[in-house]
Amino acid sequence: MIALFILIIHSIETLAYAVRLSGARVRLLASALSLFNVMVMVSRLSNMMQQPFTGSLIDKAPADNALQFVENQFRFLIGSASLGTLLGIICLPTFVAIFSRAIIHLANERGSIPALLKKGFTIEYIRRGFKHIRKPSLSYLRGIGIKDIPLKLFIINIIITAVYTIGVLSALYASLLVPEYKTTAIMASGLINGIATMLLIIFIDPKISILADDVINKKGNYSELKRASVMMMSSRLLGTLFAQILFIPGAHYVAWFAKFIA
Repeated sequence: MIALFILIIHSIETLAYAVRLSGARVRLLASALSLFNVMVMVSRLSNMMQQPFTGSLIDKAPADNALQFVENQFRFLIGSASLGTLLGIICLPTFVAIFSRAIIHLANERGSIPALLKKGFTIEYIRRGFKHIRKPSLSYLRGIGIKDIPLKLFIINIIITAVYTIGVLSALYASLLVPEYKTTAIMASGLINGIATMLLIIFIDPKISILADDVINKKGNYSELKRASVMMMSSRLLGTLFAQILFIPGAHYVAWFAKFIA
């Protein structure tokens, strides 16, 4: 249940890149950003909702083997984050097509998200949605070379994704390392995820938005934006894998921080 929740969260986070691609494709970037903000809000809310369920694993941990039990459970959850990111990458062509239509309808509804949802969840529009299903294609990777990868941005996104992925989990694990400061350690998860989100907004989102603007203003081409989006999604996947390495050191850092400020 918790793993499925996390899988969905990371799929939504990954597919957020499809919104900008769709906005540039139909030249309605402002409407696309409105839809993007809705997706991010749903993802953040889902992340907050899963925290109590994840915390319940701490309460259910056997007293004689709590650390190993929780570590195994949490590594499985991190694996579901990787699977969700991979699922988002695979579904990219389908969701670019669906979001393109959704953005046009959002513009026609004068920016009313409730009206868009009401229309989108009718039988007729659900049936239309199935017609936009696209198979993953290697054409998305065509023309991408090592020299085209913005290495600094690529690495930054890996690190930010890793920190965001293990923020809650490392804080919960840290509560077992320093039980006398467990409340302080658990509350640190909000600070960790807040910093990761802020770094994402500062370093990653503006770069992709500028590429989308260039496409609309005919200063760049759509294939460049598509390549950049695929590269950022790939770095997200690597970030969730790197989270497996960062998980325990991150927990020890949170434990140290909890003792430091207490």
